[in-house]
Amino acid sequence: MLSCGCLATFSVTVSLSLRIKKKRLMATKEKTVYVCTNCGHESPKWAGKCPACGQWNTFVEEVVRKEPMVAKHVAHGIEGVRSKPQCLKEIVSSDEQRIDMHDEELNRVLGGGLVEGSLTLIGGEPGIGKSTLVLQTVLRLTDKKVLYISGEESSRQLKLRADRIPHSDNADLLIACETSLEQIFTHIKNVAPDLVVIDSIQTISTENIDSSPGSIVQVRECSAAILKFAKETGTPVILIGHINKEGSLAGPKVLEHIVDTVLQFEGDQHYMYRILRSIKNRFGSTAELGIYEMRQDGLRQVSNPSELLLSQDHEGMSGVAIAGAVEGIRPFLIEVQALVSTAAYGMPQRSATGFDLRRMNMLLAVLEKRVGFKLAQKDVFLNIAGGLKVNDPAIDLAVICAILSSNMDTEIETGVCMAGEVGLSGEIRPVNRIEQRISEAEKLGFKRMLVPRQNMQGLDKNKIKIQLVPVRKVEEAFRELFG
Repeated sequence: MLSCGCLATFSVTVSLSLRIKKKRLMATKEKTVYVCTNCGHESPKWAGKCPACGQWNTFVEEVVRKEPMVAKHVAHGIEGVRSKPQCLKEIVSSDEQRIDMHDEELNRVLGGGLVEGSLTLIGGEPGIGKSTLVLQTVLRLTDKKVLYISGEESSRQLKLRADRIPHSDNADLLIACETSLEQIFTHIKNVAPDLVVIDSIQTISTENIDSSPGSIVQVRECSAAILKFAKETGTPVILIGHINKEGSLAGPKVLEHIVDTVLQFEGDQHYMYRILRSIKNRFGSTAELGIYEMRQDGLRQVSNPSELLLSQDHEGMSGVAIAGAVEGIRPFLIEVQALVSTAAYGMPQRSATGFDLRRMNMLLAVLEKRVGFKLAQKDVFLNIAGGLKVNDPAIDLAVICAILSSNMDTEIETGVCMAGEVGLSGEIRPVNRIEQRISEAEKLGFKRMLVPRQNMQGLDKNKIKIQLVPVRKVEEAFRELFG
């Protein structure tokens, strides 16, 4: 039998062990919060409307674990020099150091090259060619040591893809298949690369958060840690991200706020063309555009998209008009196709591919109200050839001319192009960069071009070889084309 002293000692020991276990359980207790996918706002309970950004049905449940404040700061093991406030006049301004990516289209969209210490996010649909674009780009950087972190594909899959790409002779390209953020930083410390590529950010996770990879909390914390590393070491990082079914980047909206540059790689998988757009760029313009052609051996840069986007065999066909469009500062000519037919059913159809459907409905209303063409009982189909999505309002004139040409079954004369924005009262409004549009039409051999009358002011007609036809209203444009 145990004595009273032994029993007391035993009870104290058991009590202390239970307290220690209780503290450990409390320290590692999971916490459930609801996070807004749009702005990252956290709430202890679910709400239909986010109080921070005002969006509806954006809260999702996440399981997190509270970490001590000290642990949060040293969680990723990145130590940097403490900064101190500086007077504005003491700060020395200079041009950003950029890395030539040996890709004219990518350099143009980035604003002249990849900035050192920047964090760039490239998003797009699955299978659109994001990994191929990045891989063939880093293979050309023979003077840089590149660390490619793959969280989706194995090293053998990357090797097979690289073998299909010509000129894949970068001996300093290192491949690591890893999804742990801590292990990624270990590889970076051992390799000391000049450029880091992470494919994709949705597969990376940190051990400090008890949540699955790709969740809002994981994407937010991993992106913040990678940004801290890029700014403190001056190493540029390229992130590859997915998009959801709504077309926006998967993960929290704060991901787009964290990174320096957001590039959208888009296109239709049924077409060969791919477009690289700049949505956000802290080191350049967001109006730039890069065009690629998808081939079996990778992506080819399209230096002159006008020649590829225009078909050469539309002579004698109605419903085709050529428009002079500008994306960013880059002009090119596109082919607008329209088909107008009698509605087979009671409700007429309206369909647009590559063009805003609401704007097309507005232009149809202008045709009916201001010009007198009755299209309310007819089906109207509109298509931008080549699978492009164009938002330039200067193609309004080509849209209504193509619709009218199909409705009358009369072709537009070969060698004629046009540019102009159509207002609600039927007037042709002036457009920007008219000189670049005219030069592009001249280069491709067009003989006549319809332009807004107000754009004729200030033009040097002696240098222009193409015949310019100024129009002020939609009726004038129709008389010039159809008599």
